[in-house]
Amino acid sequence: MDLTHKNPLALAATRRPATAGLDTLAWLGLMVLLWGLSWPATQLALNVVPPLWLATLRFGSAGLCLFAFTAAKGLLRWPTRADWPIVASMGLLQMMTFTGLGMIAMTHVDTSRAVLLAYTTPLWGVLASALLLGQAPTRLQLLALLVGLTGIGLICSPWEMDWQAPGALMGAAFLLIGAVCWAVVILHIKRHRWAASPLALAPWQMLLATLPLAGFAAALEGAPTHVSVDRHLLELLIYIGPVATSACFVISAEHGRRISTFAMSNLTLGVPLIGILSSVAILGNRLSGLFAIGLGLIFGGMVLAATAAKRGR
Repeated sequence: MDLTHKNPLALAATRRPATAGLDTLAWLGLMVLLWGLSWPATQLALNVVPPLWLATLRFGSAGLCLFAFTAAKGLLRWPTRADWPIVASMGLLQMMTFTGLGMIAMTHVDTSRAVLLAYTTPLWGVLASALLLGQAPTRLQLLALLVGLTGIGLICSPWEMDWQAPGALMGAAFLLIGAVCWAVVILHIKRHRWAASPLALAPWQMLLATLPLAGFAAALEGAPTHVSVDRHLLELLIYIGPVATSACFVISAEHGRRISTFAMSNLTLGVPLIGILSSVAILGNRLSGLFAIGLGLIFGGMVLAATAAKRGR
């Protein structure tokens, strides 16, 4: 699930882009497809597994895969003191908070709307830069924020959402809070001086996310003894964790550096689009005309934000 300026591996790797060949574009296209399809897969798994336990299983299984992969590549080592702040930031805010809140929200909000609200992170990055770093937004950034917030307003309006439905307000709020947390992490990523590579730190971040998620799951949801494990659920769990999380991290780390951050940002706009379209096809979600307008405005705001970031660099 992730844009370049939302994806730390691609962000760190694309500082000095190399030449992108067809194989690179093919791998990155596969990554975008896998991330997009993970949204309806997650929704299907949530029909069986409680949200916090599902988040725990996602990062627990993905972390084990990445520990094995980095060990095989000779990259596995204890993070240095200089890297622990980014491990904590990404593990606790980007992974634990964003994913935990997002999965709880998906039990109350339809998947198409959840995908779109979760991917508003670039818009909140403009506000976070102004509030936390004192960076006055440019006119293009202000336009991006205005366009994007208008789209969010339409998606969350009483004409589009049933605010009387149980958990609707909480679900939308959780998704937006998660997106804001991710925006804060992005600012940290941009300013962090990496002692180890993002890929080498990824398993530690996932471990740091898994442990408190398991604690919250046990305290709030109880032991998952009622979960009926069958082949279909195992396939979903393998896809959500090892495939759509750990494998996509590896693809992003290996191939994301070969294209510019701006190109990666625009390429991965396909993630929410695939997530929304696949939710319509697989889950039967319905898209209204008002939702389509909001979708267009949010996408427009994200493109403007990416363009403003490119001009700033």
